[in-house]
Amino acid sequence: MAETKFGKYIVTDLNKVADSLGTRVYCLHGGVFEGAPYVDCAWFWPQSKEVVVVDKGHTHDFGEVVTFFGSNPADPTDLGGEIEFWLGDEPHTITKSCVIFVPKGIQHCPLILKKVTRPIFHFATATDKNYQGPHAM
Repeated sequence: MAETKFGKYIVTDLNKVADSLGTRVYCLHGGVFEGAPYVDCAWFWPQSKEVVVVDKGHTHDFGEVVTFFGSNPADPTDLGGEIEFWLGDEPHTITKSCVIFVPKGIQHCPLILKKVTRPIFHFATATDKNYQGPHAM
């Protein structure tokens, strides 16, 4: 971004290197900018088999928001796939675009891409400035 007083906070040099899972576009946290919250953005690309993104459940002493958005312009609620996301000891099958709030202390994950037929955008954020996320990407 432009060399201005606050231009450094507008990040446009995103990751463009895809791996077998998708493309982790950017991960912002306190190590990038002092005081920044955790923000993780990624695209999950169509897969021919099931893919485990996060294999183990974990907890935090802060809340987290996890989202999955489909890319069907005719129906934004259509996820374009099937994701298994665990909250506590409950597996949830997600087939629609969604926002998930994970309260502090609640175990969450595994996160498994059961089926991806169209790109899915994933976004997660938390208020902890030191957290960098569990994601394999």
